[in-house]
Amino acid sequence: MKAWQFTGTNKPLELNEVPEPTAGPGEVVVEVKAAGVCHSDVSALDDPGWMALFPTLPRTMGHENAGVIVEVGEDMDQWSVGDRVGLAPVMSDGDALGYGKWDGGFAQKLVATSENLVRLPDEVPFDLGAMATDAGLTAYHAIMAVGGARAGMRVGVIGLGGLGYIGARAAVLSGAEVYAAEVNPEPQKLADEIGLSGVAASIDAFKDKNLELIVDYAGFGTTTAAGIETLGEFGTFVQVGMGKLEAHINTYPIIINQLTIKGSKSGTREDLEGIYELMKTGKLNPPMNHITHGDIPDAIDKLRAGGVIGRFIAMYE
Repeated sequence: MKAWQFTGTNKPLELNEVPEPTAGPGEVVVEVKAAGVCHSDVSALDDPGWMALFPTLPRTMGHENAGVIVEVGEDMDQWSVGDRVGLAPVMSDGDALGYGKWDGGFAQKLVATSENLVRLPDEVPFDLGAMATDAGLTAYHAIMAVGGARAGMRVGVIGLGGLGYIGARAAVLSGAEVYAAEVNPEPQKLADEIGLSGVAASIDAFKDKNLELIVDYAGFGTTTAAGIETLGEFGTFVQVGMGKLEAHINTYPIIINQLTIKGSKSGTREDLEGIYELMKTGKLNPPMNHITHGDIPDAIDKLRAGGVIGRFIAMYE
């Protein structure tokens, strides 16, 4: 089968012929039906700091996947050929699909285990199922599991990209009153679709709303600082975006308002099950751009250039 593989920093993905995988004990083989392309794929290709995640090269990338089980190994009696599944990307050994020793979904088939298999409801199409495994999983975990968004809570969301859209919408569907910050005017137009109570270029426009929770899906330093300045007393700030890995913040509001600051990354199989339950209702439909397997490098170039609205999802026949 053909696979887009990482071979080193500042090198383009290579389209290589690789053997089809087989299922060992505790494993299944999944035929990938949809694979998402993530901005972290750009970082892995461009930033030498990511090389530590690739001890063996080449490695087939692609950590956002949904598909159908086509082979079941020993000790996997709970799964059957034909089961529709989404794949939580992080494994128990700390690696993730598309990194370490695990090939990802930029190929037609991959190996998965009970650690990352989640049943994909019939009501959820494969494209949404794939998107949910990273953008959805990470967004949901940050705002629901870590942030504790709930009905009646006043919530701020920074960034309405792939993660922020899902996080904001999940909070709205939970009954929260949600305000969002987004510098790009195009995502701002999605405010009514998401169900936002307000949208502005910066979260500090909502300082008068006494926000109880702010989740920063952008993470550009200035966004972190503005979020901390905006939170109401006893508020919680959750950092998940990694646009920049440092921020200069004012500690005064942290002390005076007795704020709580938390970090959040990825999520759990339970989070993925939770977001699939939301998607089953038909009320969570983030924007996406369908591409083919051959379009994956071009999608990565477009993400590198910036300004993309919606997730790129490669659809396989």
